[in-house]
Amino acid sequence: MKEVVINSQQSLDAYIEHLKGQFDKHKYLRVTMKNGKQRSLTQNASMHLYCTHLADALNDGGFDFRTVIKDGIAVNWTPDLVKDYMWRPIQKAITGHDSTTKPERHQYSKIYEELNRHVSSKLGIFVPWPCKDTLENDKVKADYVAPQSNEFISGSGYNG
Repeated sequence: MKEVVINSQQSLDAYIEHLKGQFDKHKYLRVTMKNGKQRSLTQNASMHLYCTHLADALNDGGFDFRTVIKDGIAVNWTPDLVKDYMWRPIQKAITGHDSTTKPERHQYSKIYEELNRHVSSKLGIFVPWPCKDTLENDKVKADYVAPQSNEFISGSGYNG
């Protein structure tokens, strides 16, 4: 089924007519509705670039995956590890959603702020949220200061 965005009275009226026509033809319809705006393509690109920059900053700061998340074999951070073990758990706590496609647009800044607050206070690393110029140039390097402690998270997932 194709997604339809209804954002005006005109588009609502047109969709109602479409639904009536489909019902007259098939006599059975299944419709799923969502409200609120999901992330934009820019937010999606920014989140992935942020995860890349944070992974680079963690690696440059001497924090491997084992040091930050779980005892075991030392593994360098990757954007996917940042997304899965840092971003998603905070996102789940804030939004209740596991998938990064589900939060609404206004929730992305809240997720970033919470993750950045933890990383800044626990590891001394600050990574700015990518802006339009960052997305275009991909030249921003994370700013970070010397960490005060290598202890950040314990257990199998991010629990700040």
